[in-house]
Amino acid sequence: MFKSHPKGLIPAALANMGERFGYYIMNAVLLLFLVSKFGLPDGVAGLIYSVFYFGIYVLSLVGGIIADRTQNYNKTIQWGLIIMSLGYVCLALPLFSGDLNAGGEWWTILIFTCVALLMIAFGNGLFKGNLQAIVGKMYDELEAEAAKEGPDALKVAQEKRDSGFQIFYVFINIGGLIAPFVAPLLRQWWLNKHHFVYNADMASLAHQYLLDGQMTQKFQETMQAAVQAGYNFTDHITFCQDYITVFNTGIHYSFIASVLAMVISLVIFLMTKRMFPQPAKKEATQVQEYTAEEKKAMATEIKQRMAALFAVLGIAIFFWLSFHQNGQSLSVFARDFIKTDSIAPEIWQALNPFFVIVLTPVIMWLFGWLARQGKSISTPRKIALGMAIAGCAYLFLMIVSMVAGWPSGTDFRAMNAEELATAGLSKSGPWVLLVTYFFLTVAELFISPLGLSFVSKVAPRHMVGLCQGLWLGATAIGNLFIWVGPVMYNAWPIQYCWLVFLVICLVSMGVMLGMVKWLEKVAC
Repeated sequence: MFKSHPKGLIPAALANMGERFGYYIMNAVLLLFLVSKFGLPDGVAGLIYSVFYFGIYVLSLVGGIIADRTQNYNKTIQWGLIIMSLGYVCLALPLFSGDLNAGGEWWTILIFTCVALLMIAFGNGLFKGNLQAIVGKMYDELEAEAAKEGPDALKVAQEKRDSGFQIFYVFINIGGLIAPFVAPLLRQWWLNKHHFVYNADMASLAHQYLLDGQMTQKFQETMQAAVQAGYNFTDHITFCQDYITVFNTGIHYSFIASVLAMVISLVIFLMTKRMFPQPAKKEATQVQEYTAEEKKAMATEIKQRMAALFAVLGIAIFFWLSFHQNGQSLSVFARDFIKTDSIAPEIWQALNPFFVIVLTPVIMWLFGWLARQGKSISTPRKIALGMAIAGCAYLFLMIVSMVAGWPSGTDFRAMNAEELATAGLSKSGPWVLLVTYFFLTVAELFISPLGLSFVSKVAPRHMVGLCQGLWLGATAIGNLFIWVGPVMYNAWPIQYCWLVFLVICLVSMGVMLGMVKWLEKVAC
């Protein structure tokens, strides 16, 4: 699997794996954490989440520009890890206001949380795209050496690029597989220590009671299920404040693990950075040697390459809008419509990295087998297929929701046990999430690592950091609008929410297929 790949690939992947572990601890719980701590509606929490995600990826464009202009990728990456660590330190502080639904201090803590998220986003922008640019440069050098041996050796080296980025992607997801368990387990431990039981609905119901004081049947049923023997009950207001504080303090403590993961990534990077090529530095002397005619020809080629890049970036926007519902509408779907008595809704996000790790070798073997049969699938065509597979995930969810007769998330959450029984409604088993994440993960493997590979192929060599930043910038635009998922989910019967994402995937697939031949020509 690792044969004939650049020696710096594994150290770069390990450095990225530690950073992703810390990041996915936070990512797995962020939306539900904002709802449970501050009592925010799903849509408002989703908007904060979307802006944060937008910041992570759009600031990667800034990070690429900084690295290209300073010609110091290593230093940019190091500062990214340091700034992210400080952001996680801020999130680890369990700050709460006295009145959980008052202004003043409540807003101060929310703003403090958003500033911490901004620090993480900026640090990630300095780190993420530039490390990917270094990996791309490794394969530029591998292909340059192979070209000296002849066309056959060059072809073999070129085929290594896609698989190299897939290996890199697997290491990302090893961290992502473990991370979603950290916060829920710490939260469960902290709840038990204070004689509480985890309940997905209790924090939101507690906020609602503090806001309006209404004692609903749903609140009473849930409160009884959320208390263990040993809790000293005094009154409902104190209970609500206690539950919210304890519930979220465990999550705050989980961010300490994120800080440790950042430190580990920084140590790995500092120990191995001499193995990494520096894209900008090695191009500076070459630019001065081009003649006027060569520069003119290069300008034409650069225009073609950038046009192809932006075409693929347009498709990437719609993929990430659909895929990153895993932290938005799919998270609240797991909370509301899936039985979470034994497994917290955040933990289901581990299915995605699990499938990445398990399926990547299978897909790499499939692509390799097709290549050996002379039936290679080009990167643009793989991306189009990925959009079709993503559409299958939402088609499946739409059918399941129609058969179950589920209403909107808002209506479903408002029903107590008796009302659900009368309407013939119930929560589903985990198999729905298993199938959904299977399809989404296969789509991701057809698009995300191969998209990175495509960018590294078409990027002008003096703009690799910028172009990797553009890929992440396209991801940012998609992420900026992911908040529409929870809004649709809570406003309509949820089958229509999934229908919207199905249409987005199918239209994107059709557009990509229409551009395939042109993209193949430019990328070859």
